[in-house]
Amino acid sequence: MKHSLENLNTALVHDWLTVMAGGERTLLAISEIFTKAPIYTTVFNEQKVLAFKDRDVRTSFLQKMPMAKKQRELVVPFSPIAFEQFDMSPYDLVVSSSSMAAKGVITNPGCTHVCYCHTPSRYLWEPNLDIRASSGRFSSLRRKVAHQMRIWDRVAADRVDYFVANSKYIQKRIAKYYQRDSVVIYPPVDLERFKPASVIGNYYLFVSRLVDYKHPELVVQAFNELELPLKIIGSGPMRPHLQKIAKKNIEFLGYLSDSELSDCYAGAQAFVFPAEEDFGIVAVEALASGRPVVAYKEGGAAEVVEEGKTGVLFDSQTVKSLVSAVKSFKSDLFCQETLVELSKKYSKTRFKHELAKYISSVLNN
Repeated sequence: MKHSLENLNTALVHDWLTVMAGGERTLLAISEIFTKAPIYTTVFNEQKVLAFKDRDVRTSFLQKMPMAKKQRELVVPFSPIAFEQFDMSPYDLVVSSSSMAAKGVITNPGCTHVCYCHTPSRYLWEPNLDIRASSGRFSSLRRKVAHQMRIWDRVAADRVDYFVANSKYIQKRIAKYYQRDSVVIYPPVDLERFKPASVIGNYYLFVSRLVDYKHPELVVQAFNELELPLKIIGSGPMRPHLQKIAKKNIEFLGYLSDSELSDCYAGAQAFVFPAEEDFGIVAVEALASGRPVVAYKEGGAAEVVEEGKTGVLFDSQTVKSLVSAVKSFKSDLFCQETLVELSKKYSKTRFKHELAKYISSVLNN
């Protein structure tokens, strides 16, 4: 008997809805495939994720935790029990969007659970890349909690029937840490939000949350040395420190509206991407704006940025390596039309078609 996605009782599950970042935009695209499906999550901050204000969002007991909407790290240790308490028994299909604990929901034996995995939790499995679970205040307690969560996370992965990875890089990490096969479907990028500009400015651009594992300090230090104009979009706990050490050629813009962000992308000489990321949606947004990318050669960004075609890659996360890459970069070697055309393979329409086709195939296998 063939299953139609429209006729299945479906639920969507996501770690948290507190900011509108890449994972949330991916969830939004998934919700456009399953328009009637409720969304289960730990915490929902409607003011920060307005795109979901009219959706049926069902939160956990953590919604009532003081400060949970603003400081999601407070939610992390309690997330496993929160997701296990959701009642998934009515559903034929569960699609989780997870970089942490959403994949741990408990489904009934007849339900198919497909997990779109943004990454196995970095701070659990690769603390060398993301130190949040092992450093800072109460670091000893953080490490103990991380140990227990690692055990739970490995068990939770076995509850998933099918994994979808957002890049080949993440596919390898799913195989390493969860011992599971997966297929790769690149995440959606809302390309319509971005367009090339007829006039290019003289500045470089960095867009990111200002947290350690995104390596904003590396960018600031490199451009302090280069003394080239740099615009930084985004905020986070490192912002006061970065502003203190930055020279006058570096401008901090905080969070911008979509139209302001689009204009900044389009006018930049190049987009700077220093982190070892799971995929790198911001790099695709730069390409959609007709701008090349200066990127660290490891991680998902290396699947987006091709040396000499869509940007320049640098070998190590050091000031010397990044400075050398920027100095070697020549903006006029890159064609705007080519960059925009190459970005189209990451469109939201493509994503929705590929994911729906894959889920239909596993249901009818």
